[in-house]
Amino acid sequence: MRRSLMSLATLSCIIGFAVPASAHFQEIIPSADVLEDGGTVTLDMLFTHPFEGGPVMDMKKPERLGVLFDGKSVDLLPRIAEKPVDGKAAWSVSYDLKEPGAAIFYVEPQPYWEPAEGKYIVHYSKVVVDSYASGEGWDELVGLPAEIQPLTRPTGVWTGNVFSGVVLKDGKPAPFAEIEVEFINDGTVKAPNDAFITQVIKADANGTFTYAMPRAGWWGFAALLDGDKPMTSPEGKEVPVEEGALIWVKATDMGAK
Repeated sequence: MRRSLMSLATLSCIIGFAVPASAHFQEIIPSADVLEDGGTVTLDMLFTHPFEGGPVMDMKKPERLGVLFDGKSVDLLPRIAEKPVDGKAAWSVSYDLKEPGAAIFYVEPQPYWEPAEGKYIVHYSKVVVDSYASGEGWDELVGLPAEIQPLTRPTGVWTGNVFSGVVLKDGKPAPFAEIEVEFINDGTVKAPNDAFITQVIKADANGTFTYAMPRAGWWGFAALLDGDKPMTSPEGKEVPVEEGALIWVKATDMGAK
């Protein structure tokens, strides 16, 4: 009996180590990536596991929320509205784009304590919306502590195209940064096993990475970097901080509107 219990305990440990931790992604998803005639765009923000469709985690009111347009940044935090998802705190904001050009929306969430990983998570996330399909200004930098600068225009992208970008930390390329890639799954895609849920790639020595998007929809690219300063956990211990540089890109099937 004792031998059986030991075997079960050993098996439990093996299974525990075999199950990978789900990737966290800070979503900031607009109602459209291109507005042909300008107009109002609405962005929804939540903290979740995109491919698995959850669970949704409580997202406290962001530290910063804004839009960069033509070199000028507008504070959108006063316009934010709470929009719970699955009983968890999430947020939404609308903004009117009156002129042609790329509007770069960005959010800095409050640090999220992840007890399972023993660290805080801060994902600096952004998405580009092209007003009047101008094709201009999409590579401007917000100046976030961790940021991805696109080398591929992140709007008007066909399914199967590659997306390239440079991972930046404090404005400088982050060599060999690890990037997690996930698709916002509507439930129609079933992964053969857990290895397919989060795609993992690495940047080269210049911080540059490339990935081909095989399906239409929203794709998140999260470059994971070590924060410079630790934080204090709820238990009063000094713990590390994961800083994420995150950008969202939509792929569209040919023939789709």
